[in-house]
Amino acid sequence: MTFNLQYIPIIPLANIVPFPLKIIKIEKGAAQDIPFFVPKEFASADKLFGKAMFLMPVAGAEELQEPISAFNDTVGVYIELDKVVSENENYISISVSEMSRAVALDCVMINGLPFTKIEIPDETPLGSGEETTAARTLFFEELSSMKDYLARRKFRDTDMVVLKSIRDIGAMADFAADRLILKFSYKKELLAELDHMQRMAKLFSFLKTEASFSKIEGEISAKVQESMEKNQREYYLRERMKAITNELGEGESNRSDAEKFREHILSLMLPEDTEKHLLGECDKLLKMPPHSHEATVSRSYLEFCLSLPWDAESPQVFDTHKTAKILDRDHYGMEDVKERIIDMVAVMKLAPEMKGQIICLAGPPGIGKTSIARSIAEALGRKYVRVSLGGVRDEADIRGHRKTYIGAMAGRIITALKTAGTKNPLILLDEVDKMGSDIKGDPASALLEVLDSEQNNAFTDHYVEVPFDLSKVLFITTANNYTQIPAPLLDRMDIFHMQSYTAEEKLVIARRHLLPKQMKLCGLSGNTLRIQDAALSAVISDYTREAGVRTLERRLAKIMRKSARKIVEEKTKRVVIKPEDLIEYLGVAKYKRSKTQKQQLPGVVKGLAWTSVGGEILEIEVALIKGSGNLVLTGSLGDVMKESARIAISVVKRYAEKHSIDTKILEENDIHIHAPEGAVPKDGPSAGITMTTAILSAVTGIPVRQDVAMTGEITLLGRVLPIGGLREKTMAAFTEGVTTIIIPIDNEPDIYDLSEAVRGAVTFVTAENIEEVLSNALTEMPRTSEMTAGDMLPVDMLNRSSGAGGASVEA
Repeated sequence: MTFNLQYIPIIPLANIVPFPLKIIKIEKGAAQDIPFFVPKEFASADKLFGKAMFLMPVAGAEELQEPISAFNDTVGVYIELDKVVSENENYISISVSEMSRAVALDCVMINGLPFTKIEIPDETPLGSGEETTAARTLFFEELSSMKDYLARRKFRDTDMVVLKSIRDIGAMADFAADRLILKFSYKKELLAELDHMQRMAKLFSFLKTEASFSKIEGEISAKVQESMEKNQREYYLRERMKAITNELGEGESNRSDAEKFREHILSLMLPEDTEKHLLGECDKLLKMPPHSHEATVSRSYLEFCLSLPWDAESPQVFDTHKTAKILDRDHYGMEDVKERIIDMVAVMKLAPEMKGQIICLAGPPGIGKTSIARSIAEALGRKYVRVSLGGVRDEADIRGHRKTYIGAMAGRIITALKTAGTKNPLILLDEVDKMGSDIKGDPASALLEVLDSEQNNAFTDHYVEVPFDLSKVLFITTANNYTQIPAPLLDRMDIFHMQSYTAEEKLVIARRHLLPKQMKLCGLSGNTLRIQDAALSAVISDYTREAGVRTLERRLAKIMRKSARKIVEEKTKRVVIKPEDLIEYLGVAKYKRSKTQKQQLPGVVKGLAWTSVGGEILEIEVALIKGSGNLVLTGSLGDVMKESARIAISVVKRYAEKHSIDTKILEENDIHIHAPEGAVPKDGPSAGITMTTAILSAVTGIPVRQDVAMTGEITLLGRVLPIGGLREKTMAAFTEGVTTIIIPIDNEPDIYDLSEAVRGAVTFVTAENIEEVLSNALTEMPRTSEMTAGDMLPVDMLNRSSGAGGASVEA
């Protein structure tokens, strides 16, 4: 054992193990990547430090982050540099005059560079020449037995020639280890071995291990090659991965996932068939390659199924007093709807096992259908999930896609249950009347099973593939026009009609809900802003025209923003808004309504129309123009409304004959019937009595009372038939200031469903025939004396006060 007590420079080599050979080949990159590698070129090393160096193997740059003292006792190679034999871009080969194994004793940093003292240990060579000869013979026999493997490891014939020229068995092992491709750890262990015979034994042990791995790899490649089609690279890589996984006993990822899924399945209270199906899916997952597409689909499917609330329920609360308190807190008015909801809660308390009732909240937009559903969920202690069905045209949106399709997913109903996390939530199916259908199916038909209490206890989503119990879900639907809902679906619903708000109700809603909300959003308070009641009423009447309060909220939000700006810019402490200030905040009034027509003109009658956003006043204008008795219809009238006009002409002729009115006026003049706002489509039979009254008024020259509005279908014999949409139509008349409404006698029971404010302010006249309509509408009954066209007012004197609004109307 020899000690070198002089510090010599350390040359660390990343991922390279040097051996004590006369010619040492070193990869340049291994040294250049090392932060404290001293010379960039070995040729200059002797000039800087002398010829002595210590070549030290390190696992990589990460190992060099350790303190320098951590490299003490590292085995390396001590060399004395002779010269550089050859050099290229990648390698440098050096010859050495002295070389031996060495151990670092005291690694230190000197001037930022690594140095060490070394110890050169004694090696254990073979004893006699006979032992060396026998060992050499064994060495070459072992190499010959691995000839094919050595060829794959780039052990060339020239290397074999050099190897045969070496006499020392330890040096032979060093040369072979240097030339062969072996693991870094194997080479480092060979460098540290001082016993020559043990070094040779370890070398061949490592080579046999590598050869066996190489053989297995070859067999795997052969197996894959047999099943691989030409030029299918992706398929080859997958099969290769499968073969490697099977050979090495891997696939633990799938096994671990499958076991977790199995434990989760067994912990749930699942129906027997569902449990069996999901366990079968776990077994399939075990047999799939972990990184295959099929395994990903199966894993996603199981994760989704196990995330469903198979046995999770929210505790329910059936407290009618609490329900009433929450409904009153969140909504003003709607007394009929609130009463029906409280009745429903009382029944649910007495019969909790009763199958779910399907409620349809029907009414114009913006009146609180969606928000009242949220309040019901809060009152019952149920989770609330909203599912928007507006514009849905694909059945798969309800039932889901089969998981065999790429990008498959569950339907909206099952997804809503996953979101809720319980099997008894309140699910709001919003805008159910706006679903469509096309070649992909009819979502309304798919909803039949969902909403049918006799079937939905075993609803099967195409993605989930197993039945799920929906019987404990409380479904609430909303619709603007429930007549658009298919009859089989509508038959499964209990319709709750929600009326438009009156101006008085809007005023209270604005004070209680809308103003506090918008003031909070804009950073205002009662100390900084005040809106007078008169101003708020003016906003409602002059700047909004809707059944609900959405536009009203937007108008108030605009006032809040401008008020906040005034406070910031003008340093105003408090803003008070009066009616005359509204022009500054909202501009000119958009809907200045005239309560009644100032002039009572012949041929002008106020009719009532229904639209999907509420009721409207629909004035009918009739003018007689010199001609030959032709009928002219304008105003975008539909086919049904045109037929009503023709019927009205016949009724007027019969009436004229009965009351001895000269009918030549109808023969000598064209009758022009117009419904103003010609861009708005209009249709329906309920303008029949309106057009009849207008024609008779124009023929006789007798004006119609402008405080009267009417609605009703007319028959050829003059009978008045019932109509629909009376709530919305009467609300429009009430808002317009009409004091008398003529309706069909068969609609009399519907009066009791109207709001108290409307019933108290409007006089309802029921009519069974056209005689009763005319007696209450005309300012006077027609005279029986003859009349001519000259008795009528000119056409240009006809005018109107308001139109049918901006939506398609049904008269």
